[in-house]
Amino acid sequence: MAATPSKENTLPTKTCADETASVTTPANHDTQTPIAVVPTNLVHLLEEPEVKLIMRADRVDERELLTMLSRISSKYLKNAAHSEDSEQGKQYRPGVGIVLINRRGEVFVGQRIDQGPNSWQLPQGGIARGEDPRRAALRELMEEIGSDNVEVVAESRDWLTYDVPSEPAQNAWRGRWRGQRQKWFVMLFKGQDSDLDVATEHPEFSAWRWVPRRELPKLAVPFKRDLYQKILTEFETVFSE
Repeated sequence: MAATPSKENTLPTKTCADETASVTTPANHDTQTPIAVVPTNLVHLLEEPEVKLIMRADRVDERELLTMLSRISSKYLKNAAHSEDSEQGKQYRPGVGIVLINRRGEVFVGQRIDQGPNSWQLPQGGIARGEDPRRAALRELMEEIGSDNVEVVAESRDWLTYDVPSEPAQNAWRGRWRGQRQKWFVMLFKGQDSDLDVATEHPEFSAWRWVPRRELPKLAVPFKRDLYQKILTEFETVFSE
């Protein structure tokens, strides 16, 4: 779809794991029963001559010891992965973002009301507890641009994250989040430009305009440029239809 910029519209005055190895029962045993994953450094430790002497003196069965270490190791790795997932979940605020396009293939951008004249971004916002991402995206459109007269065209495969610099993150979330983890949607605007109004009850934007999609990264604040490039890449086939 061809894209031509239009005039600006202004308001009136968000595994860490050890190296591991799959080992088998030592050759001096009758069977070669596979043992589950055990940290490599522990396997090497059991091969040390001094350790073997101690095990032999204390009548420690090597196969039983490896089985026990396997069980403990598996539990440790599982807990470590769970801990990391939980920590990441706490670090990134869950949210949604919308690439709103018109019938000319241009993309809606709004000028942040709190970040100066060079801060343009796509509509986005947080997800309430228990809220469906698609429903959250439609709600954000109403809250930010005054219209949800759209058709949902596509949804991102994965959740996309980006970090926010410490100062604005502290100001916005008091240090609770380091950035945002978002589900993104492409939506086609079906109304008229006159239906759009950024002078909402709690305005996010001071102005808005339609721009060619390729301009998105350079219009964004620096910490969002990589995110916007990823969005353009993922939805490339959607834009070309």
